[in-house]
Amino acid sequence: MKKNIITILVTTLLVTASCTNMEEELYDKVQDDDFGTTPKEVEALVGGAYSSLRGFSDEISNSFPTCEYVFFLNEVASDEATIPTRGQDWYDGGRYQQTQRHTWDAENGMILSAWRYCYTGISKVNSIIYQIDQSGLSEDDKKPIYAELKAIRAYYYYRLLDMFGNVPIITDFKNQELPANSTRKEVYDFVESELLNALPYLRSEIVYSKFTKNVAYTLLARLYLNSEAFVGIARWQDCIAMCQQVSGYSINPDFFANFATENQGSNELIFAIPYDSDAGTVGNYLSSMTYHYLHQFTVSVTGDYPWCGNGICAQPGAYSKFLDTDKRKASMLEGEQINLATGSVLIMDSGEPLIYTEAIEDFTNAKQNEGVRLSKYEVKEGEKWERDHDWVVMRYAEVLMMQAECYVRMGSPELARPFLDQIAQRAGTETPDVIDLDYINDELLREFAFEGRRRTDNIRFGTFFEPWWEKESTPKYRGIFPIPQSELDKNKNLKQNPEY
Repeated sequence: MKKNIITILVTTLLVTASCTNMEEELYDKVQDDDFGTTPKEVEALVGGAYSSLRGFSDEISNSFPTCEYVFFLNEVASDEATIPTRGQDWYDGGRYQQTQRHTWDAENGMILSAWRYCYTGISKVNSIIYQIDQSGLSEDDKKPIYAELKAIRAYYYYRLLDMFGNVPIITDFKNQELPANSTRKEVYDFVESELLNALPYLRSEIVYSKFTKNVAYTLLARLYLNSEAFVGIARWQDCIAMCQQVSGYSINPDFFANFATENQGSNELIFAIPYDSDAGTVGNYLSSMTYHYLHQFTVSVTGDYPWCGNGICAQPGAYSKFLDTDKRKASMLEGEQINLATGSVLIMDSGEPLIYTEAIEDFTNAKQNEGVRLSKYEVKEGEKWERDHDWVVMRYAEVLMMQAECYVRMGSPELARPFLDQIAQRAGTETPDVIDLDYINDELLREFAFEGRRRTDNIRFGTFFEPWWEKESTPKYRGIFPIPQSELDKNKNLKQNPEY
């Protein structure tokens, strides 16, 4: 199943992006209404929208949701991860130090990458909607296709709502006018209405890696969970109502099965972005960005594992949130790293043993071994730089945790207990006698470490604005990022977010 999905998506990406003389029809060059009347043609078109979710790399930026720089931006801005400068490595113009300290400006390259990731995906979806408009399909046949495409576009706009707030809403592929900002409330309302309007036409059954009713319900639940943070209106009960519509999923008894190389078989995954290195997918190399340069010898006797960059790691304090009995603690790698060829601890160039430590003594000049490493997804001998696990975007544990949090916020913590018990039992822990928001906040970190969502949780809980490691208090306006300066320079109708 995974191979078939990847083949469709990658073929579509190549066909729609290429100008070479290939045998495939160039589906982005629609000449008349004869195109789009067969299931294969429609699948190829819609597949291009799904391909866009993997992001891209060009001479301007790396815009990958799994790694550089979309993932990096949201993780380093949170209390979960950091990218310390290590000698000459990982300074990169100060972008990581800015993000860690919440002193970013509109010139930060990671912020530009996040903006481009979303708007490139939106542009792709809009172009496909235009192609469907021009096709020979009947209006009734177009409705479920529009619904799926608009749900994907709503996902991109949800991310823009979260990260930038006041952004242009662009839906017309033919419109050449420079767009102006919409307010954050307008973007919020757009995301909600697009998903609600799509729901009647989305598929009810579980279809792996596709936008179905379950995916839309989960995204609406996220929207309502963060509604107070986004637009100042609490919608806890609406979040619960959406969660209760999600069906057909269950908690996988093996937590790490969700992050295995072949994780597409987990019944917990509501939505994931498929990857397969043999099919040419790119951007999924987070493991190589976290481990020490010599780490390949802990995976393979011969070092049969890609080069590692010794970059992103856990922020001090995150690892300590886990009990030793918590199975999820293995999401982070700490301690001595053994050379499989010798059975001894690896020795760094400095002559010191390679022992990952939680403490980072000097953020601007960290030692090579400092920082617990991100180790949630499976790592094994013989892997390529581009990994084959699918990137988890939504899983059923989130649906349980959202309901639990909402009940606590509404003053009914005992109603949260059945949901939290399922999470705790799998982790090998126990739900405490007193369930409060502090526990929910810590449990969210433990359950969803390094899944790219912690910054949003920090903002919702208010901790984002408090001092933490290597960060002073954060002004409220920095709950959203600035619009990239290069975008302002190109578009006179865009206005910078307030106070930037």
